[in-house]
Amino acid sequence: MSTAKPAAHHHAPPSSGSIWAKRLPGVLLCAAIAGVASYVGQIEWFASHGLSVLTLAIIIGMVLGNTVYGSIAPTAGTGIGFTKQTLLRLGIVLYGFRLTTADIAHVGLNGVIIDAIVVGGTFMLAMLIGTRWLGMDRKQVMLIGAGSSICGAAAVLGTEPVVKARADQVTVAVATVVVFGTICIFLYPALYQWNLAAGFIPGGATEFGIYTGATVHEVAQVVAAARAMGPEAADTAVVTKMVRVMMLAPFLLILSAYLARSERAEAGAQGQKSKMTIPWFAFGFIAVVLFNSLNLVPKEVVGNVNTGANVLLAMAMAGLGLTTHASAIKNAGAKPLVLAAILAVWLVVGGGLLNRFML
Repeated sequence: MSTAKPAAHHHAPPSSGSIWAKRLPGVLLCAAIAGVASYVGQIEWFASHGLSVLTLAIIIGMVLGNTVYGSIAPTAGTGIGFTKQTLLRLGIVLYGFRLTTADIAHVGLNGVIIDAIVVGGTFMLAMLIGTRWLGMDRKQVMLIGAGSSICGAAAVLGTEPVVKARADQVTVAVATVVVFGTICIFLYPALYQWNLAAGFIPGGATEFGIYTGATVHEVAQVVAAARAMGPEAADTAVVTKMVRVMMLAPFLLILSAYLARSERAEAGAQGQKSKMTIPWFAFGFIAVVLFNSLNLVPKEVVGNVNTGANVLLAMAMAGLGLTTHASAIKNAGAKPLVLAAILAVWLVVGGGLLNRFML
């Protein structure tokens, strides 16, 4: 009787080629949606209404996700997961090429302080109202708070890996940014005309530009609103907005530390261990901003990198849209819109008061 053991079968780890073969269909699908969104986003009507490429990408993704995606999900799923996670983080890092430390100097200390108060105050207000008054899911509240307080869809995308939110929660948060940011595009030029007569915010177009950049949700929405006020307001508004965008990195680091502490408290009560999720891409973002400030890279190359970053973020948005079920958004109910509406009123009124007394 033989005692020889059967030969063990060693499964070789999948080669990088086979991994990419699995990822490719989903990545290409997201790239195609991003391409369509980029094309549509250049159409004057969409641009003037502040519908950014990111917003259009998630809308197109959702339409496909709730119609034809089910039949191709087994083939495309791996690549879409890769796009939503890895390519998203890379896009956030490259987003830093839009900024330099000179942008901060241009806005001035008061402008930076106003931005910081708006970011911190809006997020804390979101947490207070969303979790305590409205009894909403904490992850959903954090996403809406980040989108309202920092830079719209890009902030929602950056916050998602830190809070580990679901695709439908991200989509709901982006939807709130679209709704109230679009209202701001029409509201702020009207407020500008009123302010010229009333002088509520002292100064002229430059000071109102700081107010606009510090309180409107998306970069695209800031551009659309401020252009209606003239070039002086538009230039200051965009720079102020970019300083607010820069606050995404420290915001994510503080948020991840806060979440780790609260998770440690919960885990400690249950006798488990908890560790902090470090958003390394936030450090990458800061490093890119500092590198870009050295002006070592030619402007046309920076322009191409910015385009690439936009494409990566649009692809991530497309992936989120594809994996979001309309029923999940419906189930979210009216509370996310109520929270976002309160935050929008705070940004307009509270931001106006801040600018009145600080500029």
